Amino acid sequence: MELAKEKQLKAFDSLKEDFGYTNIFQAPRLEKIVISSGTGSSKDKTRNDLIMDRLAKITGQKPALRAAKKSIASFKLREGDKIGVIVTLRGDRMYAFLDKLVNVAIPRMRDFKGLDVKGIDTMGNYSFGIKEHIVFPETSDEDLRDVFGMTVTFVTTAKNPSEAEAFLRLIGIPFKKEGA
Repeated sequence: MELAKEKQLKAFDSLKEDFGYTNIFQAPRLEKIVISSGTGSSKDKTRNDLIMDRLAKITGQKPALRAAKKSIASFKLREGDKIGVIVTLRGDRMYAFLDKLVNVAIPRMRDFKGLDVKGIDTMGNYSFGIKEHIVFPETSDEDLRDVFGMTVTFVTTAKNPSEAEAFLRLIGIPFKKEGA
């Protein structure tokens, strides 16, 4: 099985005819993967700790707490309350997480028919959501009452959505088939 890092190194050879690359540095690369999750109310410190612990097990890196940027009275939210966690992966941890996501977690998703290509933005980055964190093997199945979702963002050096889609397909992201 070919790893994502090896596939990325071959991206130039595969994409140079389609996009007219003349230099290896013109080919898109994966810069970082950002995993984020909202924890909800900051009053429930145990939920923040639980989500931080599970994300640390999944990613192999300690998440950072994120604070609310402004107060919203209808949500009883104050500026500075801890309402989310985020992990930014680069280098070897990024490639290890990508391989685990593509080869282990995504096939375990319920009713999976492929990821939507519409998640690619105009800058060439791709974001999608995972509804249940229990698709990762590191999470224990004994606490099924505390299931949470997360957003995964692939930040690439692609210049437009078509380059990003071709590159992400090349490194193994399972997009939906056309017409499905």
